[in-house]
Amino acid sequence: MIDDGRPLFLQIAEAIEESILDGSLAEDAQAPSTNELAAFHRINPATAAKGVAMLVDKNVLVKRRGIGMFVAPGARDVLLGERRTAFAERFIDPLLAEARTLGLGAEDLTALLHERTQLAERTASTEGSPA
Repeated sequence: MIDDGRPLFLQIAEAIEESILDGSLAEDAQAPSTNELAAFHRINPATAAKGVAMLVDKNVLVKRRGIGMFVAPGARDVLLGERRTAFAERFIDPLLAEARTLGLGAEDLTALLHERTQLAERTASTEGSPA
């Protein structure tokens, strides 16, 4: 996980977010401590703490004094909302801009999406079958 040149604290925060999104870290579950994260990833505890603090600021984790950090109620919904917004900004907005350039309307885009989805499904099913 820790290898792509991005700040380590961001990678720590993203790993915790992924655990929340995939359900392996449920709402109200205790999150790994900064010391556990630091030992597991072999990083400075202050770096792990910075990633955890980022999630506290986003209301994804909450601190329970004397007990530790826990996944906040509604954290998964918060993260899904962020991902949805990021997805739209990264993929949908440029798609719409290019569609306008090509003179494609909503119905054209829907047809293209449907066509590509069917193609991807056919490709996936043939890749999984024996040769």
